[in-house]
Amino acid sequence: MTGPDLLIDHFLPHPHFELVRNVIVDAPVKETYAAARELDFTDIRGGVVSAASWLRMLPERWHNRRHGPPRHPTRLTPDDLDAGSEWTLLGDRPGSEFALGVAGKFWKPVIVWRRVAADEFAAFDEAGYGKLVLAVSAFPYGPHRTLLTVHTRVRMSDPESWLKFRRYWRLSRPAIGSVHTALIRTIAANARRRALAAYTRTDQD
Repeated sequence: MTGPDLLIDHFLPHPHFELVRNVIVDAPVKETYAAARELDFTDIRGGVVSAASWLRMLPERWHNRRHGPPRHPTRLTPDDLDAGSEWTLLGDRPGSEFALGVAGKFWKPVIVWRRVAADEFAAFDEAGYGKLVLAVSAFPYGPHRTLLTVHTRVRMSDPESWLKFRRYWRLSRPAIGSVHTALIRTIAANARRRALAAYTRTDQD
């Protein structure tokens, strides 16, 4: 018996580095997925690290260089990332999961970013680069609750890049883990608020 086919397995099946957080949310899948899909990353705070600056994992150059100096976005949803940065919305299965991806030289003081189209992402393997996938999934856990997972995978394209990123990962992993925890807590809290609001509307009707 095999588990469900996950988006992250399609786009990055064999990671070199991986981090997963999950929680049981006291809200149905519909509300939990909506809370994740509409998440504003600028609202997330995890210790001293904000999700919007996730160790520079969100591209510094929010606008295309042709449009002048970068600005600080006031909102940063998955769709905003796909429309205005090097991140690509790789896939979206409405109601259950979505995945974002980006390529880059993540270990450099100023990251060299590379936007890779969804249909090219799985095969992308240019020397000197790595690729990263951030996936969020929401699956039923009984009739009224949800198993929420935030999952990051990274794969490097060559041994030299792997060595460089391994040093970076050892230092940054605890901070990235704290951001994962903050992400999942924020989504869960928003999902519970959505569920309560939906219940209140139904009760009033």
